[in-house]
Amino acid sequence: MLNPEAKLNQKMFDEDAEQLPIRDGYGEGLVLAGDANPNVVALSADLTESTRTQAFAEKFPKRFFELGVAEQNMATVAAGLGISGKIPFIASYATFSPGRNWEQIRTTIAYNNSNAKIAGHHAGISVGPDGATHQATEDIAIMRAMPNMRVIVPCDAIEARKATVAAAQIFGPVYLRFQREKTRVMTTNGTPFIPGKAEIFWQPRGTGSGQVKKADVLLIGCGAVLYDAILAARELEHEKIGVIVLNCHTIKPLDEKKIIELAKKTGAVVTLEEHQVNGGLGGAIAEVMARHCPVPIEFVGMQDTFGESGDPAALLKKYGMDKNAIVRAVKKVLRRK
Repeated sequence: MLNPEAKLNQKMFDEDAEQLPIRDGYGEGLVLAGDANPNVVALSADLTESTRTQAFAEKFPKRFFELGVAEQNMATVAAGLGISGKIPFIASYATFSPGRNWEQIRTTIAYNNSNAKIAGHHAGISVGPDGATHQATEDIAIMRAMPNMRVIVPCDAIEARKATVAAAQIFGPVYLRFQREKTRVMTTNGTPFIPGKAEIFWQPRGTGSGQVKKADVLLIGCGAVLYDAILAARELEHEKIGVIVLNCHTIKPLDEKKIIELAKKTGAVVTLEEHQVNGGLGGAIAEVMARHCPVPIEFVGMQDTFGESGDPAALLKKYGMDKNAIVRAVKKVLRRK
């Protein structure tokens, strides 16, 4: 059942449920952050409309900078702004930022602990027809390995808005990861969002907060594919398999305490991400499990391969990140308990 404490969207399963691009939340959150703090500024690399930076540019034209197709330059300009009292947000496709300008982000932003925020858009294979060259599936790994960097992956447009506002209030570098396609709105304005704190979205019937005795598997996910995790948990409930679905929106720093606690109670873990399992959320969880709670674990995500052009839903199915793939992973990890 949906965790009542999470105050989720009860209509998410309806056929006509609301769907919004996650990147819309970035645009809304950026304006809210700009309203709250005059030091917030925005930079774009010739993708102002696509990255939803347009609303900020129109409302605060003197605080918006169009850098053109020059992602490396954009990062270094942001680094200077970030150590000069400003709170710069830089936006581009994730394959270009942090993909193309990783070294500049590392050396000028992270190394100097500059108060800059990196918004990587069009992440994952659900970019679809744009193909492998534009499908960022390695960005979580390259960013979470960077000292001083925080990594946040919102699950829907509402959470993206909250994450953007929160990033402006955090001192130091933050990487925000957004997808392009319209996705199910799972959360509400009342859903808790605290960077670094994972939230239970689904739990077995008859269990409450901190009472997960009937749960068989801990399913940890991030991003829009979390909806498929909830669908899988709901289906498995009919087979009397109890699953806890944990929204791990902050991949760095991880909510290790909650993850370890739930992993010990379930004795099995499945991770889910629209990203390479090597070095991404799956890798991060495996590191925690190896140190504190060795249990069987399965990884759902890109399995050391590039994507291809195609329909987003078809690609998620082909590369094993849809509901059926998650169900198979849960049953596989249960056989290893």
